[in-house]
Amino acid sequence: MDARPIMKRREALVPLLKDPSEAVRLAAAHALERLEGMGSLDEILDALKKGGLAAKIAAIYALGKIGGDSVLHPLIYCISRPEEDIKSAAIEVLGNLAHPAALTHLIGKLQDANPAIKAKAIAALANFRGPSLVKLLLPFLDANDGLLDAEAALALGKIGDCRLEGRLVQLLRSPHPRSREAAALALGQLPFDQKP
Repeated sequence: MDARPIMKRREALVPLLKDPSEAVRLAAAHALERLEGMGSLDEILDALKKGGLAAKIAAIYALGKIGGDSVLHPLIYCISRPEEDIKSAAIEVLGNLAHPAALTHLIGKLQDANPAIKAKAIAALANFRGPSLVKLLLPFLDANDGLLDAEAALALGKIGDCRLEGRLVQLLRSPHPRSREAAALALGQLPFDQKP
């Protein structure tokens, strides 16, 4: 990666760290932090390839801070890895980024054999807030396990489809405290009527 554009931006941003406006100072600090990550993208990718498990997971979260199209390929690769910790971290980061190119890959993780990975995928998909995701997530409300049903309730509440109110009310009677908690939170997020 050519460092000249990064240095040019840094030079323009550094004086703003002393701006009279706190909002401008914070924006400049955030932008500089992101540029630092971009400058070290090659180092992060190297840690992702050659580092131990902890270094790889740290690299995945660092890619999430960088964001943008340049981090998608390595993150999508990581969700196909056999190591559960790596897969889980990459799913979380892709969900936080909510980049449209990651959507299909995250949907595929709903079929993973590991329930914890499925739960991570459900949580990640909530960030896309697409009404088309409702039919994919709805079956998980019937999991009756305190994990998948809870994550589905939270995701569906975030997506905000008021037609799910009855299903969430039913989940309030779950034997699992986590499911009841999630259903209560989701009901608090739902709108009262569906806009046409």
